Amino acid sequence: MTEPVRVLIADDQALLRGSFRVLIDATPGMTVVGEAEDGARTVELARTLRPDVVLMDLRMPVMDGIEATRAIRADETLRGVRVLALTMFDTDEYAYPALRAGASGFLLKDATPNELITGIRIVAAGESVLAATTTTRLISTLTPPPTPRPRPTPLPGLTTRETEVLVQIANGLSNAEIAATLQITLPTVKTHVSTLLTKLQARDRTQLAIIAYETNHAEPGFPT
Repeated sequence: MTEPVRVLIADDQALLRGSFRVLIDATPGMTVVGEAEDGARTVELARTLRPDVVLMDLRMPVMDGIEATRAIRADETLRGVRVLALTMFDTDEYAYPALRAGASGFLLKDATPNELITGIRIVAAGESVLAATTTTRLISTLTPPPTPRPRPTPLPGLTTRETEVLVQIANGLSNAEIAATLQITLPTVKTHVSTLLTKLQARDRTQLAIIAYETNHAEPGFPT
């Protein structure tokens, strides 16, 4: 049988932790392995419990969720632990730094139970819970680009085609849409995406979109 997804809940509000626990424990294939009320305790429990996913509130005392995320991602013994950040608003200034710190995406705290459970499953499977279009819209809100737009920063080691695929990922296109846009086969797109993840040392498509934005290979404000 498949092992259940093991979740560590990190939130300074006991009521929310309790609500999340009831929901997750009631979901087949998931179990809560621990709760933490601040970032420092979250890192400590992550090292002890080795959860699959940390449901991370970004605004916590002692150590906030960004620093806790950074500490977890920097620990080589926790390479299998992934972070799903929680924010109050989609323009929360904490959200973008959390993605840079290593979170695999974020959800709003008013997400539906189904959205939360789906998000945990996606992150546990090694993917990002965010569509790239959501990421670029967030980045656009938090960090407006300068005018005029600077020239793209070279990404050594990437071929011209790989760079084209990177840009389309940042545009929010699926693999099938990238194949149609660039007129290449779907298996070829999948190969390019895998190569990009390796060459750019990115964890998922969200991280690729961020890299594309920060190196000026993509513009924020893409159609959604």
